[in-house]
Amino acid sequence: MNPLILTFLLSGLSMGTTITLASSHWFLAWMGLEINSLAFLPIMARHHHPRAVEATTKYFLTQATAASLILFATTTNAWITGHWEIMQDPHPMSTALLTLALALKMGLAPMHAWLPEVLQGLDLTTGLILSTWQKIAPFALMFQIYPHNPTLLVLLGVLSSLVGGWGGLNQTQLRKILAYSSIAHLGWMALVLQFSPSLALLTLLLYFIMTSSIFLTLKLKKTTTINALATTSSKAPILTTLTPLILMSLGGLPPLTGFMPKWLILQELTKQNIALTATLMALSALLSLYFYMRLSYALSLTISPNSISGTMPWRLPSLKLTLPLATSMTLTTLLLPLTPAILTLTLL
Repeated sequence: MNPLILTFLLSGLSMGTTITLASSHWFLAWMGLEINSLAFLPIMARHHHPRAVEATTKYFLTQATAASLILFATTTNAWITGHWEIMQDPHPMSTALLTLALALKMGLAPMHAWLPEVLQGLDLTTGLILSTWQKIAPFALMFQIYPHNPTLLVLLGVLSSLVGGWGGLNQTQLRKILAYSSIAHLGWMALVLQFSPSLALLTLLLYFIMTSSIFLTLKLKKTTTINALATTSSKAPILTTLTPLILMSLGGLPPLTGFMPKWLILQELTKQNIALTATLMALSALLSLYFYMRLSYALSLTISPNSISGTMPWRLPSLKLTLPLATSMTLTTLLLPLTPAILTLTLL
């Protein structure tokens, strides 16, 4: 793709998200979501591969459905209440429709089926954008909706966490595993959103850092399947040694950064006297941890048969930019001791 066109599309992507974040009117927020989606579609299909075109078509149909539902819900709300302001209390029916539409846009269960298929058809860089940046605008709108019936968000959160854990167990494609990982993490955010919005925001930020680490690692290794992970030690031995730490952090294993949001969310659920929900979430975290351990096993406990030429690539200097990976990997593994300072900064 022409660099000038790519710059224009990325500018449209960021502009659409910015419009949604800055909007106080539902129509402007919807318009920002549409600008964001329309700018992202050519980026998804830029390789002209049949799988990429298929993924782009699925993404377009899903986002168009979600956008139509958002517009219908906000128009209905304006008809009933007489206002278009986001910060005004919406009608309960409109709130439920908006919550479901935003869940479809982000990929929360049970509206999640499109996300693994779409992510599988994209390259790792575009998949990183889909898993991180594209979640910001819908999450910001959900952040501003104060539901009259919080049961819906609890159901979406618990179901997403369970589906994200079960769905990743039998996968061999890394991009599908990361898609189910995204669904599970979004479930944790949706669940705690109504009880502690600042904690949900902190969880989203840490999810971005951890997801960026694993996507950048796989991109550097040019790896997309579990079987290919077993041969990465000959390409980047030090990075292969550190990658299980990123995976364990994604799974929420102490003493890594990923343990922080799960620990704080379970603590918040306990304060709200919903111990059964907290127990279900903790058990679903074990499901996710299992498939992260599968990946760690493929990385660290398997030695593939290597020829002399296969053991040479790590000796060659890498010309790729590794500073973003080094920064995100450091944050992914070492932030847990700073939890008190982070809680003070976020005013939890």
